[in-house]
Amino acid sequence: MQEQIFNIQNEDDFKTCALKVFKHQFENNAVYRSFCDLLYIHPSDIKELKEIPFLPIQFFKSHQILSSKESVQEIFTSSGTTGRVASKHLVTDISWYEKSYLKGFEYFYGNIEDYTILALLPNYLEREGSSLIYMVDDLIKKSKKSASGFYLNDLRKLSIELTHLNKNNKKTLLIGVTYALLDLIEQQEFQLKNTIIMETGGMKGRRKELIRDQLHEILCEGLGVTEIHSEYGMTELLSQGYSKGNGIFNCPPWMKIFTRDTEDALTIFENSKTGGLNVIDLANYNSCSFIATQDLGKVNPNGNFEVLGRFDHSDIRGCNLMVM
Repeated sequence: MQEQIFNIQNEDDFKTCALKVFKHQFENNAVYRSFCDLLYIHPSDIKELKEIPFLPIQFFKSHQILSSKESVQEIFTSSGTTGRVASKHLVTDISWYEKSYLKGFEYFYGNIEDYTILALLPNYLEREGSSLIYMVDDLIKKSKKSASGFYLNDLRKLSIELTHLNKNNKKTLLIGVTYALLDLIEQQEFQLKNTIIMETGGMKGRRKELIRDQLHEILCEGLGVTEIHSEYGMTELLSQGYSKGNGIFNCPPWMKIFTRDTEDALTIFENSKTGGLNVIDLANYNSCSFIATQDLGKVNPNGNFEVLGRFDHSDIRGCNLMVM
């Protein structure tokens, strides 16, 4: 099934795979099966993608979401805020994740070996259990560049590397948490011609939150670039959406976004209406591929999407069908 999913070519391929994955997870995921049973929904009832039930993302905090009986190879956890329960994504076959992020990167940016990867993120030892750090750590290794690495605790060395790579016209990806990128440009301003700047969000209480347009304007000016790229991913997903500017995200062929009514979680909107974001991530084959997130956004007619904010409350209205 992995080969079929990662070779999706069109909408028909996606629908065929998604319906197969739904049937597989209905039959093999006890938590998801119970959720579908409470909605009186069976695979034989489903003809369209929008009819598939989307599991509220909070279930990753309270239940083991598994569609496989294989032993767990990796557990990804959300960073969470103090006092809050962390989400846990149990991964029984890490090759799904590795294939997803590598093919996803290639789909949007090309061969990883063409880039030097500079990470303004905690390294693997500092943030165990982070799916983002796992991905970036592996991309650093796969880039096969001596300068690729984690630089969160050495902004001076990072500045030297950025300047050197830019001077020598080397393709570079600088990926980092928002507060660290702001720290960097307070130390030095840059004019980076060959560098993609990708922010992964997160002030982590270090700085005042900024609206996206204001943040990106500050970063563009400080780094000498015209666009700020972004990554849309989370602990509960094994795929990422990417934005190459203006906060407009695109998905790889095995991932799709819908919006739902915030008052009635079972109602899926047509394009361009703001609502809660529902994600189909077929790389989640061994957990759950159909997730109702706590993000608010809208999907445009061509399938790309925008993230506009978060739900204020921890529970998604209309989804509390099971005792957590």
